[in-house]
Amino acid sequence: MRVQAQDLFATIRSEGALLPPELLARVAENDRSLDGLTPEAYHLAPGERLGEAVNRSWSRLLGLWSAFDAARQVLPEGDAGTTLTRERWLLPLFGELGFGRLAPARAVEIDEHTYPVSHEWHRSPIHLVSFRVDLDRRTAGVAGAARQSPHALLQELLNRSDDRLWGFVSNGLRLRLLRDNAALTRQAFVEWDLEAMMSGEAYETGT
Repeated sequence: MRVQAQDLFATIRSEGALLPPELLARVAENDRSLDGLTPEAYHLAPGERLGEAVNRSWSRLLGLWSAFDAARQVLPEGDAGTTLTRERWLLPLFGELGFGRLAPARAVEIDEHTYPVSHEWHRSPIHLVSFRVDLDRRTAGVAGAARQSPHALLQELLNRSDDRLWGFVSNGLRLRLLRDNAALTRQAFVEWDLEAMMSGEAYETGT
């Protein structure tokens, strides 16, 4: 199933002007004046088309999502779902996006505050929680979500850290990109609705 570029925005939410809609539209339209939209930018083999690489990744991710989605539907209530979400879906997803195999991270301590993010990539914290955890709510008894919501945990870490500018947080159903944000009264992030995107097969192959 293919959709038009403008339909992609049904699965992308940008808060706080972190990624302006105008820029998203240029990416969706494959604006060649933007950096990072060529086969060379993705280190593809000579002559390999970007659309072909996208199709391969998309096909693999559809299979991974289908298996993960089926498994989570029958997961016992007593299972937190963290291992399932990470191993069957999110870690392969980040691998397909070019991050490689994410390394587990040690809790970060800043000014006597502890931030138990799950993973890190080149000084960028990546906090992966279970599909059963709300990104915007505290969840009692869940590491990385008990003291504050996963989103708030990551945002506070970025704001307090001098050498961490960007980070990701995801529960497998939604994926958010955050950055150091001085405006504490307003959230700033880009969110991809992975559940809607994968279930509805919403993407544009490009060229």
